[in-house]
Amino acid sequence: MYTYNFNAGPSALPPEVLQEAQAEFLNFQGIGASILEISHRSKHYETIHQEAQQRIKQMLALSSEYEVLFLQGGASAQFSMLPINFLTKGKTAGYINSGAWSEKAWKEAQKIGEAVVLASGKDKQFQQLPNLQVQNIPEELVYIHFASNETIGGIQYKTYPKVGDIPLVADMSSDIMSRPFDASQFSLIYAGAQKNLGPAGVTIVIVHRSLLDSIPESTPDMLNYAVQAANQSLFNTPPVFSVYMMNLVLKWIEQHGGLEGMAARNQQKADILYEVIDSSDGFYKGLAHKDSRSIMNITFGTESSEKEKKLLLELEQAGFIGLKGHRAAGHLRASIYNAVPYEHCKALAEFLVDFQRRNA
Repeated sequence: MYTYNFNAGPSALPPEVLQEAQAEFLNFQGIGASILEISHRSKHYETIHQEAQQRIKQMLALSSEYEVLFLQGGASAQFSMLPINFLTKGKTAGYINSGAWSEKAWKEAQKIGEAVVLASGKDKQFQQLPNLQVQNIPEELVYIHFASNETIGGIQYKTYPKVGDIPLVADMSSDIMSRPFDASQFSLIYAGAQKNLGPAGVTIVIVHRSLLDSIPESTPDMLNYAVQAANQSLFNTPPVFSVYMMNLVLKWIEQHGGLEGMAARNQQKADILYEVIDSSDGFYKGLAHKDSRSIMNITFGTESSEKEKKLLLELEQAGFIGLKGHRAAGHLRASIYNAVPYEHCKALAEFLVDFQRRNA
């Protein structure tokens, strides 16, 4: 049976990438060993490592003032690592609470130092982006943190917060490399790779060098951005296979129109699904407010819980996987990251239309 993969992460990977990895899995580039077996100090891995860094720099037009790091622990480790490095005694950080993941980041920061919520969407069940009042932002904040896309509620920033001279930090785990954006407005970006860029295991951190000088020397080396930057993310053994796969995915993005190509492709996929929801006369209902809708995670429900259970069962039987919503939000969620083909979204849209016809 053919599978349509709408998992929220780890998520679908491009078939071409999987085939390329398969072809050289046992004998990487003719060296007689698997990519899983080679040394991270070898020239072969160093080439992969540097290629992936360079591709990220080129795609985002990063200046020489930025470091690109490949770390471990996922975005969740960054919830702690960020304040450990910068939220030192006597300083305060600001957080925009737009959903479950940005709230987790804020709660972790509170364990390290003083962290305040500048705006929150909790009163709207995280179904609409919070309204940040610029005039109420304290000038002395060491950084302002937000999540560019909240996977659980299915909401996404179309434009990013304007915070003046305060360093802006973004968790872009679920929409990095899905569209062009001006990276120069950020002092630090982090993103787990397992949604748009590869398998789980590697986390990208893009950090402006101006931040690195402020990190206390007492910061443990493994958690110190400056130490990781000085060692080109090779301070300890990196996640070799995950970086290798990410490099292949980055190459695939280049071959399919770059970030502009991804943006057009992703918008087309989102449009066909939102059209089904909006034209269903209430049979389907989008969970996110229309002005905050994500083009990465389409969250929706049906007019009754009984029909929702039936729909999920029929979808699974038809080969659609990963469509059950996160336990915090329930209902359904179609995660349509870069590698999910338009044809899969079209098939899902057609299934939803047919299910409504049969069950309305």
